[in-house]
Amino acid sequence: MDRTVVSQSMEDYLKAIFQLGKLETQVSTSALADYLKVAPASVTNMCKKLAELHLVDYEPYRGVTFTPAGKKIVLEIVRHHRLIELYLAEALGVPWDRVHEEAEKLEHVISEDLEERMAAVLGDPKFDPHGAPIPSRSGHVHEHDSGRLVDMETGDRLIVVEVDDRDPELLRYLGQLGIYPGTKITILVRAPFNGPLTLTSGGNEYSLGYQAAESIRVARRRDE
Repeated sequence: MDRTVVSQSMEDYLKAIFQLGKLETQVSTSALADYLKVAPASVTNMCKKLAELHLVDYEPYRGVTFTPAGKKIVLEIVRHHRLIELYLAEALGVPWDRVHEEAEKLEHVISEDLEERMAAVLGDPKFDPHGAPIPSRSGHVHEHDSGRLVDMETGDRLIVVEVDDRDPELLRYLGQLGIYPGTKITILVRAPFNGPLTLTSGGNEYSLGYQAAESIRVARRRDE
């Protein structure tokens, strides 16, 4: 379809649907409203517009799922965003807590030619600076075999694979602790009732609050 009829606001909604449900899961309008911090009525109006463009299937009181056309567009948007993040971090040295905000602005205006040039310079990467998969040119998304850190158990030996990138302050804090994709950690203690986790990494021991741990996805280490 003609991408010029898809506004930046529409692209933001498509990306939010992707973040909440990936490509196949139905996403409720209430979840979208919470994620985007907008009124439910605004979400309903936008979902109707996206449905009119045949980018989503919208069921009142249930939610939205992507159509094939919607999947194609959202994967292009996500590829742009995550490639820009990596290019800013790797080529320009922008800190990982700032690249998301910058990419939010640039993802809507980058040309396909510039996207391909960035991908070539970066060696056709598969993941962005926060560990999120970068969709390929053909639309394939390499998903992690991972789980949330808060769902792991005492004694688990893990490796960080992805960190949520929406909170710059949290990213700065995790960076101070040395927690990045690829960091090896072990859970020493899980406090009850959503209490903090005591972790060890690189010979250092520290406590990580439940909210921070919720933002981290991990995989079991294969060096056991």
